[in-house]
Amino acid sequence: MTVFNLGSINADFVYHVPHLPGPGETLSAAKLTRGLGGKGANMSVATARAGARVVHIGGVGKDGRWAVERLLEYGVDTRHIAETEAATGHAVIYLDPEAENTIVIFPGANREVTAEMVEAALSEAGPGDTLIFQNETSMQREAAEAARAKGMRVAYAAAPFEAASVRAVMDLLDLLVLNAVEAEQLQRETGSNLADLPVSDIVVTRGAEGCLWISQEDRAGRSFEALKVEAVDTTGAGDTFTGYLVACLDRGMPMAQAVSQAMRAAALMVTRHGTADVIPDLKEIEDHVFGR
Repeated sequence: MTVFNLGSINADFVYHVPHLPGPGETLSAAKLTRGLGGKGANMSVATARAGARVVHIGGVGKDGRWAVERLLEYGVDTRHIAETEAATGHAVIYLDPEAENTIVIFPGANREVTAEMVEAALSEAGPGDTLIFQNETSMQREAAEAARAKGMRVAYAAAPFEAASVRAVMDLLDLLVLNAVEAEQLQRETGSNLADLPVSDIVVTRGAEGCLWISQEDRAGRSFEALKVEAVDTTGAGDTFTGYLVACLDRGMPMAQAVSQAMRAAALMVTRHGTADVIPDLKEIEDHVFGR
């Protein structure tokens, strides 16, 4: 089976700061790094490293050829990444010593995805394949409709959170992934509890509090205990979780087992500085001994 990822591709500029800046505050950064990022790219790399075949659908500018080459090196099918006139998207990330971050995103070429690009990529898809997408590109509803028509599993990570974007695709989803803040925002915006939403499976990541899975069969939800690690950078952890979750489901794992594997990947990810370039592979996860 194959995972098709309609996802963003960014250059991540990470500024290491003594604390997250407040309004009007000027800070001196101790360090600056550039790496491959974007929620879409992170999820594609995580999906590939989790052992699934992943086709990325997206766009970069002429300044982003290095990002496409990097994705290819990590095992991602890049044939459906188009080069556009717009500049490659990028993210400015402020990272403090406690591993908390603040992120500002410039979408650039990520918003230049066209219906033709989506149609060309999904022409290869069929029943049993999966579409995953986020809120950092265009053509979300169109891609979800096309995937549903082909009998694919439709998965959605509702980040960065936009209430209108969630409402636009809610009726097409099989799997919805949120963090705790996004889950609260969605419940407030819709006036509904998560258990009442028309989605087969909803997974909420809750950081140090673990994870919650709500299914149509168990609307009370099932909780998963967090793994104990020494976090140094939480950037990309949620994307790593989602990529592993989708890959594990694509490989036929039951949801509970897929969630557990995705939690292990995310837990190991937060012990590293960086985003797509440091996402762990299956062997690293299997070899690592986690605490509780």
